[in-house]
Amino acid sequence: MDRELLLLGLLRQSDMHGYRLNEFIERAMATCVDLKKPTAYFLLDKMVGQGWITQHEEREGNRPPRRVYRVTAEGEAQFQALLRANLAQYHAAKFTSDIGLAFADALAPAEALDLLRQRRAVILDALDETRAAPQHHGSLHWLIQHRLFHLETELRWLDQVIAQLQETTVPSTSTP
Repeated sequence: MDRELLLLGLLRQSDMHGYRLNEFIERAMATCVDLKKPTAYFLLDKMVGQGWITQHEEREGNRPPRRVYRVTAEGEAQFQALLRANLAQYHAAKFTSDIGLAFADALAPAEALDLLRQRRAVILDALDETRAAPQHHGSLHWLIQHRLFHLETELRWLDQVIAQLQETTVPSTSTP
């Protein structure tokens, strides 16, 4: 229901057509939210069927008509319920990309280090992308801050793992 919460929350701010909703999500929230266009349109149609939003067609100039969505009173009530449930819950993050760490010792240490350095570069790219996200006001800013905090923490943790692995791969120079 988190995706419905997102769409309802955005539509509460302004009536929007699907393209504009998706454009905003991709431009401003892509680093924090994973919602593909087909899924968004599916959910919008579903929410119309549930009476949470209405749709009407608008036409600009010679462009094809677009469906514009608006939150209904029932949708506002659903938004409030979803918001309260979401804020009160905690879903522990599961880091599926970490499964390989359980088996990293099956590789030569130098190869494992190289792969972890590649992972580090990906995290740095994600951090740069998130830092470049448009500035938001109000509580939407907290979503970006949380993502930044997570990525910065992930980077520090990975640096510790790399340092520990480097210590085990460096041959000892001390003589017995």
